[in-house]
Amino acid sequence: MAYSLTADQVDQYQRDGFLFPLDVFVKDRVDHILGELEHARTVAREKGLEPELAQLLRANTHYLLPFVNEVARAPQLLDRVESILGPNILLWSAEFFIKAAHTDKIVSWHQDLTYWGLGETNEEMTAWLALSDVNVESGCMRFVPGSHHQQIVPHRDTFDATNLLSRGQEVAVDVAEEDAVDVILDPGQVSFHHGRMFHASGPNRSARDRIGLAFRFITPEVKQLVAKRDYAMLVRGIDEGKNWIHVSPPGRLFDPADLELHARIRQDQSTALAEGAEQELYTAY
Repeated sequence: MAYSLTADQVDQYQRDGFLFPLDVFVKDRVDHILGELEHARTVAREKGLEPELAQLLRANTHYLLPFVNEVARAPQLLDRVESILGPNILLWSAEFFIKAAHTDKIVSWHQDLTYWGLGETNEEMTAWLALSDVNVESGCMRFVPGSHHQQIVPHRDTFDATNLLSRGQEVAVDVAEEDAVDVILDPGQVSFHHGRMFHASGPNRSARDRIGLAFRFITPEVKQLVAKRDYAMLVRGIDEGKNWIHVSPPGRLFDPADLELHARIRQDQSTALAEGAEQELYTAY
């Protein structure tokens, strides 16, 4: 593989639970992705989807936007993912994280795997692609090194309106914030992190939107343990586990059949995402 991680990089990921910065895409590719995103917004407006566009971009956008699939399958990215997960890779989720300029919105300390219904698995990882300058001022992520070696810890729901998470969820244990590392990325750089990693992000005090595109990759051995069924796309290798309903990439932006499937997938996944919630989840964006 032309873009494989080094042995030292793999060891660092296993030790710390994260790895960054990885130079994955050049400026021209980033500009192209941003142009495709703007085009998708235009098409959404033309189709009368603007009221729900924020949610469509935040949840399973790979089922609706062909260019997101192209990015996810790029060898510059997948070769590095394969270095950690192995040759058989499924894309479980893809979502834009757009934190508006001059916003007080934050993301509290949490572990991703808490509400996904995938259990305590190590056979997953998030690849977070920066499409803008991502730094402390713009509200970058923060990681606590080694926190992924714990199991999933108790979380509490705050439903705080300033929190971008759907339940305002936060870990119900002390976090060693003095040990946290700021995940500073240039456009085109990627960070990897484990689903049990303690992570959070602050407000965007900058004059520009902070834009990221997160891919959640899993191996075929991972199973959905809470919802009755779940969906994924095979992006490399083979699936011998047969634990997932396979979905093909979309052919065009916001195709009606894809929108119908997207709604069904969100409904099916909601069993896991809402498990234990004391009130209805609000829409996060």
